[in-house]
Amino acid sequence: MSIEGKAKEAAGYVKEELNEHRDSPEGKQAAQEGRDLRNEGRMEDGKMPKTTEPGTGAK
Repeated sequence: MSIEGKAKEAAGYVKEELNEHRDSPEGKQAAQEGRDLRNEGRMEDGKMPKTTEPGTGAK
């Protein structure tokens, strides 16, 4: 578990949550960037990326 991976995952989570419910294309793009950053951090730490639809609560 790297500090950098944990920081990326946390920052990506926050960015996704802040932009997830915006209806504008910029909001959707920012939410996707957050998901990508979160998954990059997860992969650095040896975890599988999250691939479920955001907001479904599926694991």
